[in-house]
Amino acid sequence: MNHWIVLPVVLPAMLAAGIVLGLRHHIVLQRVFSLAGLVALLALASGLFWTASDGTITLYQLGDWQAPFGIVLVADRLSTLMVLLTAVMAIPVLLYAIGSGWDYRGRHFHALFQFQIMGIMGAFLTGDAFNLFVFFEILLIASYGLMIHAGGTERLRSGVQYMLYNLLGSTLFLFALGTIYAETGTLNMADLALRVSQAVPDQSAGLRVAAVLLLMVFAIKAAVLPLHFWLPSSYANAPAPVAALFAIMTKVGAYGIIRFYTLVFPPDLEITQGLFDTWLMPAALLTLALGMIGVLGAFNLNRLVAFAVIGSMGMLLASVAVFTPAGITAALYYAIHSTLATAALFLLVDVVQSRRGSHGSSLLQTAPPMAGGALVAGLFFAAAIAMTGLPPLSGFLGKLLVLDAATGSPLVWWVWAVVLGSSLVAVVGFSRAGSVIFWKSHASPLAGGAEAPEDTQGADEPHAPPAPQPALPMVAIGSLLALLVAVTVLAGPINRVLAATTAQLFDPAPYVSVVLETPGKKITYKGDAGGKKAGTAPADDTGAKSGAKSDTTSETATKPGGTH
Repeated sequence: MNHWIVLPVVLPAMLAAGIVLGLRHHIVLQRVFSLAGLVALLALASGLFWTASDGTITLYQLGDWQAPFGIVLVADRLSTLMVLLTAVMAIPVLLYAIGSGWDYRGRHFHALFQFQIMGIMGAFLTGDAFNLFVFFEILLIASYGLMIHAGGTERLRSGVQYMLYNLLGSTLFLFALGTIYAETGTLNMADLALRVSQAVPDQSAGLRVAAVLLLMVFAIKAAVLPLHFWLPSSYANAPAPVAALFAIMTKVGAYGIIRFYTLVFPPDLEITQGLFDTWLMPAALLTLALGMIGVLGAFNLNRLVAFAVIGSMGMLLASVAVFTPAGITAALYYAIHSTLATAALFLLVDVVQSRRGSHGSSLLQTAPPMAGGALVAGLFFAAAIAMTGLPPLSGFLGKLLVLDAATGSPLVWWVWAVVLGSSLVAVVGFSRAGSVIFWKSHASPLAGGAEAPEDTQGADEPHAPPAPQPALPMVAIGSLLALLVAVTVLAGPINRVLAATTAQLFDPAPYVSVVLETPGKKITYKGDAGGKKAGTAPADDTGAKSGAKSDTTSETATKPGGTH
């Protein structure tokens, strides 16, 4: 029996519990177990991604309860891609937290970090809408603790604001799920896909309300205007490794939109017409414009990067709103790029803060030269190039893919104008910040701004050497930038994988067949997001077959050509 699919959820949960119960007074052991767990998680994620790379859809039934009555985890190309991205990004972030000492500035950092990973992994793997809500709450509860890690008035105030906005999103999520269950009698995503596609348009007002509520919930998670107010202060005041990890959390909102609105509420479904071109696309473009204007107007590096996150989510969702295979493929590539670039920038901002000390910290004002400023400036320059979309890094390729995908949209000229205009604004904003922080340096001032008097007695004495800086934080940042280079160099193979992922999303009949275990039954699915009106589950010789079942779990898989 294949139990691998559940391990990305179970492993961090067990590590978190073990760290709290047995290792809470031993920071070295916490670091060792937490890092070893993430390495094991990366190996698991790689294996799941490889298994799904040929089109296999794997089902895991907890307690051997068949869908739609039991809890199921589903590993397909999209879910395993996001699981792998999370595992890849988490390791450098944790290395930075260890090397910079952030994990030692408060209590239970490693346990909360592992619970956060558990919630994210569960959100990507679950095949049930209610359990998506459950995993959302797990990752949010962990993020509340991480948000206020190490204390501080500003951090506490931002954490309260962050919590209140997300509680609003959770409340809307429950309303949406209650409406869906009242209308359909199920919350399993595959079962929902069948029932929603067969709904009569004249009698589906409740489903339309639920579709809009769900889009609002995911828009809050993705910080889409006007539901973005929680993000700038929250991300700017969070500890650096926490803000870097949060880079994947906004992608959970984008994942929810892609998953639900290709499987359950596809764009050609009559009851949800206009949801994307009329509402999501304008909101995404406004989010992109607002984010990059915020980059230009930010007064410190923390808020500059936080507004860049908002702008990147606008770019991603503008591509999603096109809702064609090309649009979703471009969105997935841009999601990979922006996650890595955002994480690198947040960590770099913390390096700047720690090395500038009391001389302005992250404020965009001149200060004495920092130790190792040339290396930090070079890394910041590379990360800024990636985030603003300048060649030759992956941000440039991602924007080209988004612009190309938008040619099929009625708002194509608006997309091109906003994307290109916001890119120019972002370049100006990052250039201004970089020049002030790294170029316009001056000698250390005295209180009141007076110049330091010349010390004639010690003029010929050598200056004390600067204190050595820890290497591990720079290694973590360098690894993120190396991943960005790899995403650029391997853009062709990566896009072929993403195109296959999108093709699987736009052909949901095999997903439905595997989850509901109906390999020999015809399934009427009228809501195919690719525009096909009728889909059937393949017959026994080409479709999914039930695997062996144990007393606790069951697993099924489907592959092209009928291999299992």
